[in-house]
Formats: sequence, C-alpha cells, structure tokens
Amino acid sequence: MTAPVTDITSARSERELVTRAGSGDPAAQRDLYDRHVDRVYRVAFRLAGDDDAARDITQETFIRAFGRLGEFRHESALGTWLHSIAVSIALGALRKRSRMDKRHVPLDAAADVGANDNHADVDLREQLHAAIDALPDGYRTVFVMYEIEGFSHQEIARTLGVAETTSKGQLFRARAKLRESLKHFARDRQ
Repeated sequence: MTAPVTDITSARSERELVTRAGSGDPAAQRDLYDRHVDRVYRVAFRLAGDDDAARDITQETFIRAFGRLGEFRHESALGTWLHSIAVSIALGALRKRSRMDKRHVPLDAAADVGANDNHADVDLREQLHAAIDALPDGYRTVFVMYEIEGFSHQEIARTLGVAETTSKGQLFRARAKLRESLKHFARDRQ
C-alpha cells in the first residue's frame, strides 16, 4: 500500500524545512517551531505540572533541537524526535527540582504536622492531577505519554531508550498507584 500524496508531500516539505532550519534559515526555524510548539509545550506541562517550568522546557527543547538538526536522521517523525528531547529535558528538570525540594521545607509546613486534612469536597480533577504529579518520574512519564499524549509503547520505548516491556510495566504500575491514590475518593462519594 502506498502512502497518500499529502503524507509524502508533507514529509518532503518537513524534510526541506529541517534542512533549511539546520542551515540557519530563521523563517524555516520559525515554521518548524510553529508546527510543533503546542505539542512540545503540552508534554512539558504534563510532566512538569507548572506553566513556567513547561515554558522553560519548551524553549530549551527548541534551542537544543535547532542546535542538533544536523543529527536528525529522519528515521522517525520530527515531532517524535522533539518529544524525546522535551522528555529528556523535563526529566532532568524534575530530578533537579526533586533534589532542591528535599533541601527546602517551608516554615508554614510545621503548622500542618499532626493536622488531619480532611476535605471531602475536593474535586476529582484536582485529586487526579495531584495523584499523577505524585507518581515516580518514570511512571508519570509513561502514563502521560501513553494515556494523555497517545504515544504507543513502541514510540515511548524508542523515545525513552527503554524496552517496550518496561514501558508497559511502568504504565501498569502507574495505573495501580493511581487507583490506590484515588480509592478514598470513590469511597467518600458512595
């Protein structure tokens, strides 16, 4: 079966843009940026959970990508390659933030020690976001890429440099942790 003409034309057009952008053509760089910035930002936001961090990750992704366009081999879609860069940068930022968070405890946190925080009216969406944010980095990354961004396990494995079975296992464990984290919410609603 042959690819539709629009897919071939689109691929050819993107290949030409990549070549021009790699040569320093600002118009081509802008076009590639405009085509891919929304998806890169979305994955960055979902991994970082913060608008400022997501913007920084997005900016760093394009800076790094434009500096390395000569390394892009067109073995996968440019969007997939950009996502792998964004995920790598986001995971690095999360590790850095985690190290910083371990060193810093706000003063007002002492007031909550021993307090029973029992807000039964918290919205499920907030609970779900909090539960996703609480997942270990690997679980959260695979969960976001698979469930939210729609990547296949093969694409996730290639992007993260892991086996497909690792991707599937981390998704399974992420779902189990989310069920555990949210089971009290379901009980409270009954």
